Formats: sequence, structure tokens, C-alpha cells
Amino acid sequence: MVTIFCFHHSTINISYGLLPATTTEPYRTTANLGENVILRCVFDFPEGFRVPYVIQWEKKGVKIPIYIWYDGYHPHIGEGYEDRVSLSGRASLNLTNVRDTDQGWYECKVFFLNRPPEPIRNGTWVHLDVLAPPQFRVKPPDVIYVKVGESVTLPCETYGTPSPQITWYKDNKPLKANSNIQIYNHELQIDNIQLSDIGEYRCTSRNREGSINAITKIIIAGPAVITLPPPRNTTKLQGDRVELVCEARALPSNVTYRWFHDGQEIGHVPWQESRFVIKPGMLVINPSVAEDSGHYTCEVSNGIGSPDTASAYLNIEFPARVYYSPTIQYLPIGLSGIVRCFIQASPPFQFVTWTKDRRPFDPNATPDVSSINNVSLEHQGIYRCTPYNVHGTAESSQSMEVLVRDPPVFTRKPKDQYVRAVNDEVSISCDGTGQPKPNIYWRKF
Repeated sequence: MVTIFCFHHSTINISYGLLPATTTEPYRTTANLGENVILRCVFDFPEGFRVPYVIQWEKKGVKIPIYIWYDGYHPHIGEGYEDRVSLSGRASLNLTNVRDTDQGWYECKVFFLNRPPEPIRNGTWVHLDVLAPPQFRVKPPDVIYVKVGESVTLPCETYGTPSPQITWYKDNKPLKANSNIQIYNHELQIDNIQLSDIGEYRCTSRNREGSINAITKIIIAGPAVITLPPPRNTTKLQGDRVELVCEARALPSNVTYRWFHDGQEIGHVPWQESRFVIKPGMLVINPSVAEDSGHYTCEVSNGIGSPDTASAYLNIEFPARVYYSPTIQYLPIGLSGIVRCFIQASPPFQFVTWTKDRRPFDPNATPDVSSINNVSLEHQGIYRCTPYNVHGTAESSQSMEVLVRDPPVFTRKPKDQYVRAVNDEVSISCDGTGQPKPNIYWRKF
């Protein structure tokens, strides 16, 4: 008689009769997490004579056997059991480094070779309980910020063997359910929170193997408030580094800072991007320029209530400068005229010097306007103005060419009154002379 035994895709093919071992009653055994355990499987040889046999261990819920043994062959070991299972005695299974996932039903099957086939009967069933202290599957957060009247749910889900029991405490005292507190299997729910509900909550999960705790603090949330002193009015010289301080406190402390310059949010203007930096509690401008002067508003918020704001004025001082000077200006001969030079200064300018054709010129007039009475051709020329304040001057104006010309004079004027019949034609004459030639405009009153 010839016997053939082969492994193929974790199954056993035997050409002759397979006889299961004598069935024993199912039993339970326990093991601590990380320890070793022997899953017993006892059988007798048929007719008391030793014959070749195969041991096969299966785990309920796993399709492929976790262990197959046949004398003279390398055993088959299922996924997840590598280096953790071996044969103990004739058929028992030695399982080492027990994991919580090892818990469940196991079946031992013994197949005898070279025996007439018989109906397959159940083998030995073993239930393994892996004793483990509780572990968290879901923990409540460490801190929860709420407002009075809100509801909150604290999750607390654990697992272990034996099944752990969860108990809730508030300020170290056992918590009992009431009209606004509901205690469920895996969570605590508090409705319509009042000041009396504020405090420290502890979820304790325990079984006979141990216990674990998770603590959550429920805190009344408050809006962000700017601390004293608020941002202060500041004066700086152009080019200096500017720091405007605006610190806030809040619960929760996730404060968002926004800054506005004359009502426009900073960061939305391209020319500010490279020089403006918003830090927690501070706005930094570096370097500063004259256009940075204005009102600055700090706005703080943590998402609760209305944002708090505070404002300050930033004054950037700079040397007096000419921001516009017309290239060509006209003066009317024989009349009064002015040569304009538009000035900016902070603080205000103290005086302005003038040159005409590169020589000093004193118009004896207001500082920013050269006023000339009884204009003559001698007033024609190239003018420049230079303003000064306590910081000096930035530079002189560009050259301004002043041309003396004849003022407009009527050569033909309209009559005071024209009387015509309806639908008649009327012709009104108007012309003038001057240098440059004047433009003529009509207006109906």
C-alpha cells in the first residue's frame, strides 16, 4: 500500500482514508497578554497502534489553517503566527507571545493515514481568552472649551479581557446621571451646560487585569480681549523699524490677529507685503516709509463673541520734499502770477528757498508759493524750489520753466442781449487774443 501526502495552497491532499481523532468536549483556557499558552489536543491511535497522522489547527473566522504538521515535513504556519506556534506533544499547540487578536475559538483536527474513510466528526474545540488590562480605543480630549447653554459629548471607549467596566467621575467624585447628564456605554453627554458643570471629568476603565484613566477639563470659553496697554501712538523717522504691540488673552488661546491701516486690511496691498510682518502680539514695519503714516487698528478674535479692537496713530517723520512741480508754468504779463511748488513734510516745513536761472530768488511771499506782482518779461526763466524742516530737505524740485505771456483779451464780445422771433436764427460772436492763443468756451446760464 502506498501513501501520498502533499501540501498545496495550505490544504492537505491524502490519497487514502482520513480518520479524525476521538472528539473531546470543548473547553476554555486563558492566557495573559504576551505570555505563552498550550492549547491541548488529546487523541488515541485507532486500535491502539501508532500510524502516520496529520495535525491541523484552525481558528474560527480564518479561512486557511493556522498550523499543519506532518512528520518529516516542514510545518505550515499561517499569516500572523510565524515564529509563534509549534507542536507540543503529539497534537497540542504551543502559542507564544499571545496577542489580543489571538482570542477566539480554535479547532484541532487529527487525520490518520492508511485507514478506511469514516464520516468526518468535530475535532477538539478550545476557546482562548486573552487576559488583558483595558486599553483605549477612543479617548476624550484633554480640554474642551464651551459656552454656557451648550452641550458636549465625551467619548471613552476601551477594550480588554475580561470586558472592562467604565466609571465616570467629576472632580474625583462618582458621577451620576440626572436630567442634563446621560451616561452611555462609550460616552458621557452633558446638555445645557451651566457653571456648576465646569470642572475635571475622569473616565476610568477597569477589569481584574488593571485600570486606565482619561481626564478631560471642561472650561468656560471666553472671547479674545486685548490686554493693557493697547497699541500706542508712535512717531518714527522714515527708514526706522516700527513695532506696534497688541497682545491679547483668550480661552481658548487660539487668537487670530488682524491689522488694518486706515481701514484697509494689511496684507491685501502689494506694496506692504515685503515690509509688513504680523506676529502674535505685534505688527512689524521695516523699513518704514512716509506713506505708512496713519491710523492702525488691531483686531483679535478666537472665534467666540465679537472681535476686540484697539487703534493707534503712526506718524512717520521725513525731510521736506517736493512731491510735484509743473515742468512749464505761465505768468500773465502786467498782472499778478504765482509759481507753484507742491511740498510734503513731517513735521511741517519751516522755509523754502528759490532759485531763478540758478541764482537765489526771493519772492517775498508765502513759503510754498512764489507770488509775483506786475509780471514782466524779466520774470521769465528757470525756477527751482528747495523746502526744509527740522530733518532738512530731501532734494530740490525739478527745473520749472516759467513763461511770460499775454493774458487773454476779447477782440469780439457777445452783446448783452439778442432778441429774435421763434424759429429765427441767431449768430453770437466771441473771439480773443493772447499768448498762448486762448481757448474759447461757451456756457449757458
